Amino acid sequence: MAATRVLNVVPTLMCGGTENQFMTLSRLLDPERFDVEFACLRRWGPFVQELADRHIPLAEYNVTTFRSVRALAQQARLVRHIARRRIQIVHAYNFYGNVFAVPPARLAAPVVIASIRDCAPYLTGMQKRVQRYACRLADCVLVNAEAVRDWLVGEGYDRSQIVVIRNGVDLARFGDAPDPHRIRRDLGLLPGTPLVAVVSRLTRLKGLENFLEAAAMLRSTRPDARFLIVGETAPSEIAYLEVLKRLAAELGVADRVIFTGIRSDVPALLSGVDVSVMPSLDEALSNVLLESMAAGAPTVATRVGGTPEALVDGVSGLLVAPGNSGALAAAMARLLDDRRLADGLGRTARTVIEDRFSVERMVHATEQLYLTLLARKQRATLEASA
Repeated sequence: MAATRVLNVVPTLMCGGTENQFMTLSRLLDPERFDVEFACLRRWGPFVQELADRHIPLAEYNVTTFRSVRALAQQARLVRHIARRRIQIVHAYNFYGNVFAVPPARLAAPVVIASIRDCAPYLTGMQKRVQRYACRLADCVLVNAEAVRDWLVGEGYDRSQIVVIRNGVDLARFGDAPDPHRIRRDLGLLPGTPLVAVVSRLTRLKGLENFLEAAAMLRSTRPDARFLIVGETAPSEIAYLEVLKRLAAELGVADRVIFTGIRSDVPALLSGVDVSVMPSLDEALSNVLLESMAAGAPTVATRVGGTPEALVDGVSGLLVAPGNSGALAAAMARLLDDRRLADGLGRTARTVIEDRFSVERMVHATEQLYLTLLARKQRATLEASA
């Protein structure tokens, strides 16, 4: 039997939570059953090269605004591409992917899936309405947390149309015992230096200002600690890095905060730090949260979105209110000062990932969703023609 043709439509191929998930999925879908290709609205990001290296087709549909004749022309081009390539499943991701791809895909593909992976505080009311109308044309709306599903229902989505498949972590990446001294040597730090890290794309909703403020609050009580911010800005937000550096200087912690940029050794880094922090103001279900737990890193996270679905306060990590720098500092200090507590939380967190958030579960659930929706459409077509 021929493999099912799947087209993923994504805004960009930057390194972020959504991007890491759809790239992981593309690597692990059964190649005998699924033939995957990609379309993007901007050919941006390091995953562009990976797709080229793996000989996976990538088409660019350059759209700067949906309110243009060009956007309609690009959507018509997408319809032709789906028909020519005999795409059976179109899987769109996030606002721009959903709004661009779902309506035209409905004209040409048997199965159309929209993905919404956060509660979209950055969208305007009009954008939310436009996405809701577009998603009504999809066969299902795939989300990664119950919190996102509940939010969508409150926004007027049909609950029966929404499917929850939580993010998955590839535990094989966290299998080897790390060398904690290597991370510190790489950063020019003394062995044993306490490290508190945030791994995140550098955007304003990630709570990085609160992290810097918390670091400043620990300046006198933990002068030995160093605070890492690991990640990069999107091309459109490059100035934000300078904003963060200026804030660190104003708070008097510029000598204690290290902006590492993007790193390829995140699993080893998370395994080697003393505390991993997710200070986000909004999340659905953060990949970095799950990766921190998989690494056994003692974790502090804000109580947002689907985070409490993975991390239980006092059991597998510590939860604090979003935007509360004081609470963030207190939780970070607690884990730095009480290593017995920190180690116990880290071990429990690893077990939670093994039991509930493995990548194998995520891939299997997605494969079953694809096949179920396609079989349902094929039955409907046969019944209609009978």
